[in-house]
Amino acid sequence: MAAGEDQQGGDMQTPLDVLGIMASQQAMLAPGLRHIEMYTMRGLLGILWHEPVGGARDVGVVMMGGAMGGLMGPGDALYNQLGEDLSARGVPAMRISWRKPNDMDACCVDAAAAVQMMVGTGCDRVILMGHSFGGAVAVRVAVGLSAMVTGVVTFATQSAGCEVAGGLDGRPLLMFHGDRDEILPVEASEVVRAIAGSGELRIMPGDGHLLAKSHDVMREEVNAWCDTVFALGEATE
Repeated sequence: MAAGEDQQGGDMQTPLDVLGIMASQQAMLAPGLRHIEMYTMRGLLGILWHEPVGGARDVGVVMMGGAMGGLMGPGDALYNQLGEDLSARGVPAMRISWRKPNDMDACCVDAAAAVQMMVGTGCDRVILMGHSFGGAVAVRVAVGLSAMVTGVVTFATQSAGCEVAGGLDGRPLLMFHGDRDEILPVEASEVVRAIAGSGELRIMPGDGHLLAKSHDVMREEVNAWCDTVFALGEATE
């Protein structure tokens, strides 16, 4: 049964329906940075939302961690940096903290709910980014929400869970993988790209699973890639 299928009548529920939010609260941590907590029967979904201060475009980004969760991403807190970069250019960006890390079905619901929230604020195109386990979540949700997700970025992705990558149907795919990854070999990204049938793979020399040495390169390339995919036409600083 699909994640959004109603067991009783067969009607499709939205990801937020499936999430089953019992209560939520939020607070502004700083201008343009909102912290949201959503309480569900299967755990707490946390979101850091980088909101453009001067008005948002109709595009957005959702960033996801690995099997252990987390909000900072690879590199040197790359997700935080990208959130600031993107929101400064009018692109809202979310960082999500899994309810049940390493549970593929639950995490796909979390990610799909985040996409739905982005769409609900006026975004009609969303890029998904995921590190390690989160890369597989990004691929799966992009395939399932093909009308909403316009591109995928993965960092040291696992291949397990990406068997559906062919369903990206040529949508932009950008991948980074260290050639000294101590957890997942670079062949994992190569397999995913082969299944997808297209995509750009950046092999980062001498770097490991966290891609700690490649922060600056990844920041520059991801920002430029997003500009291209979203056709922002603005220079990356």
